[in-house]
Amino acid sequence: MANVIYRGSTQVQPETVNLPVTSAALPGSIVVVVGETVVVAVAADVEKNLLVLSNNDFIGQAVSTAYVANETATAYETKPGDKFQARMAAATYAVGDLLSIGASGRLEAAVSGEVVIARFTGTAGAIGAGVLADVTIANSFVMAA
Repeated sequence: MANVIYRGSTQVQPETVNLPVTSAALPGSIVVVVGETVVVAVAADVEKNLLVLSNNDFIGQAVSTAYVANETATAYETKPGDKFQARMAAATYAVGDLLSIGASGRLEAAVSGEVVIARFTGTAGAIGAGVLADVTIANSFVMAA
């Protein structure tokens, strides 16, 4: 497992947002900005601007170290084609699986009628709850029946 959340080019990195988190949150979680805070996303947030919570590596924060409530967090703005490590829901994934936002800011396999926000690009197989895996941000669309 790599020690970074953003997995793309180091020459052109995504824009970031730096705001306090409302509750404990792990880097790699999907989040949204609400007012002047960062909140862990849930399925109902799919139409909002989804961001990927990063770690503050410039102060030595590991990707396994959670932010605590009210701590200033860094989150990446996403665009189609961006590559990240994201927290996953427990399941078995294959390369190319379509993903949507689930509970606790984790990505999960998309089902009919859900908005797809990413594709699984990690190592195929069983993934535990909250484990980081490689994903590529998709140009969002509703999954067909």
